Amino acid sequence: MSADGTWNTTINTPMGPQNGALTLSTEGGNLTGKMTGAQGEMDIQDGAIDGDTLSWKADITAPMAMTLEFSASVEGDEIKGSVKLGAFGNADFSGTRA
Repeated sequence: MSADGTWNTTINTPMGPQNGALTLSTEGGNLTGKMTGAQGEMDIQDGAIDGDTLSWKADITAPMAMTLEFSASVEGDEIKGSVKLGAFGNADFSGTRA
């Protein structure tokens, strides 16, 4: 599994699908990168790799301030997982390699 690269993603939020781009880079057990979408560009935080699972956090300010918590796996040219939307529960997300 290589998560390195740019991904076109969709998060299925209570406000409808949110499209964006995710750029990831791995080194050992560390995961770094950026997310870009309607809320602008943000660095991912606390990125980690544990076996086949990727995890990271991202802070957004719109439509309200919250920390999104992601858990995902990569299979070939597809990424999928879930994101905790603060007090708004969980949402699915998926993407394909750009």
